[in-house]
Amino acid sequence: MTASTTAHPEATSALGRLPQAPPCAMVLFGANGDLSHRLVVPALYNLARAKRLSDDFRLFGVDRASDETGGWIQSLREGLERFATDSSASESDEVDPDVWGWLASRMTYVQADLTESDSYIRLRDRLADVDRAAGSPQNRLYYLAVVDRLFGGIVDQLGAAGLTRQEERAWRRVIIEKPLGHDLDSAKALNAKLSATLQEDQIFRIDHFLGKETVQNILALRFANGLFEPVWNRDHIDQVQVTVAETVGVEHRAAFYERTGALRDMVPNHLFQLLSLMAMEPPTSFRADPIRDRKTELLQMVRLPAMEGPSPDVVRGQYGAGSVLGAPFRAYRAEPGVAADSPVETYVAARLFVENWRWAGVPFYLRTGKALARRWTEIAIRFRDAPVALLRSCDLQGSVPNWLVLRIQPDEGLSLEFGAKRPGPRLELGAVQMDFDYRRYFHSPPATGYETLLYDCMIGDATLFQRGDTVEAAWQVVQPVLDAWSERMPTGFPDYTAGSDGPTSGDALLARDGHAWRALP
Repeated sequence: MTASTTAHPEATSALGRLPQAPPCAMVLFGANGDLSHRLVVPALYNLARAKRLSDDFRLFGVDRASDETGGWIQSLREGLERFATDSSASESDEVDPDVWGWLASRMTYVQADLTESDSYIRLRDRLADVDRAAGSPQNRLYYLAVVDRLFGGIVDQLGAAGLTRQEERAWRRVIIEKPLGHDLDSAKALNAKLSATLQEDQIFRIDHFLGKETVQNILALRFANGLFEPVWNRDHIDQVQVTVAETVGVEHRAAFYERTGALRDMVPNHLFQLLSLMAMEPPTSFRADPIRDRKTELLQMVRLPAMEGPSPDVVRGQYGAGSVLGAPFRAYRAEPGVAADSPVETYVAARLFVENWRWAGVPFYLRTGKALARRWTEIAIRFRDAPVALLRSCDLQGSVPNWLVLRIQPDEGLSLEFGAKRPGPRLELGAVQMDFDYRRYFHSPPATGYETLLYDCMIGDATLFQRGDTVEAAWQVVQPVLDAWSERMPTGFPDYTAGSDGPTSGDALLARDGHAWRALP
């Protein structure tokens, strides 16, 4: 393949410190979809801006709509301009014409029916043109930005057309999005389907949460700091709270959400990824498999939640009408495409325990929900109180809990909360906070979260991607909840007001241990 005469624009972000990814032809299935417009292509734009894509990078967009390359590129440009004003989309409010021109010149649209074998033969011919121009087989990355029911069929068709067969020095990799199954059996079936065509090291199960800087920093925070590593255990930690709160409702995803609900949508992937990184044992190295081994082991040690009796370990809720961020918000059951008596949960909270030496007896509280008071994702670690015997003679007024809080979004960073004496003659404690903000300290630019993940896939680093056994371990924990909920319908829905912190059942889950959720800021 001849090198392009168009030079890369100058790098403007920390991505510029990384070596350039190897050449590859990326095939984006579902090229006209929301995911492609909102996250994947903006991430490629940011990688191009940082000069991390090879001059020989090519992007083939595949979808069933009858479209021309020019029209597809224009729709992507319009989408990028819309999302450029979102701090998570790009580095500035304006699209750099030189960067976009460089990327757009490498784009081609291919109209195809993803269920027909002839479409993959035509795609093979287009990709063969790239190989002939280069004089040798080139790397290929297939991104399945499509509904999950198409995953197995697309991989089968790619295999039948010979498009997944790896040549000498030319890799073939496949990225799939969640959901990675809808229960334990379907997750196992999907893994078996993928494994029939692909090797495990060709499969990259993406979770955009793992592209967040604070998530990636968890391992560095734990294992590279003598301040934290010795106290990361049951002797010093009283409880852990993981919160993923959203202000949005189901928007245009009612058809998907009615089949899925908050538990399937968020817990076995996003929340369990945060849990496993926070609680896993030290890996033998920071390479992909040792880390993924430890994450899988951690999930296998999670006690299966008890669902019988009046106090189950997992509770659910559904939002009613209210006000979110000052704007009126309709009830879930009033959303277009949602059944008027829908039993689907939009909120879930869980109380879990890890049955190993490090975490015995420490409760891990997880919650996620839609139409809540604030968009906020954090891991909050509460340390045990210090003995007060020494201070009794001082007539101590009040006590202050110690929290280490890892903010995942929207303001990535961490804070340490502790007590300090208030000025004055009495020994009174006040809560103080030491705060670290990624953007202010490292001057890191905004990003979609997909930049790191796409780049890692291109260089073959699977550290931030789920392995098949990890997926099954997560569903193993969730399956008893699905079984229990399938046997009894929820009562009292809707049970929390849009714009609140969630239902009272979520509060009661912690109250029985004498604890309470941290308020959404």
